[in-house]
Amino acid sequence: QDAQIVRTRDPQLLAQCDVVVDVGGEYDPGRHRYDHHQRSFTASMRSLRPDKPWSTRLSSAGLVYGHFGPEILAGLLGQPEDGPEVTALYDKV
Repeated sequence: QDAQIVRTRDPQLLAQCDVVVDVGGEYDPGRHRYDHHQRSFTASMRSLRPDKPWSTRLSSAGLVYGHFGPEILAGLLGQPEDGPEVTALYDKV
């Protein structure tokens, strides 16, 4: 709610951010870093969620969706994260 969006590639500013998406050169969900631009990056929906069949390499938006999609959809729908409506919608999006 009180988040501030910062558009930068300055490593010193990025280091101060709680969440970094699509810049910074690292994918580390434990530190909320979601960039896909490094050569070694290979994450797919299947690697994030083995129960899903999709093996296309993810974009930064795909990484965020892969990690937080069910939680966000559940909140919007007022349904449990593992409920059939959330699961169906998650798979369709």
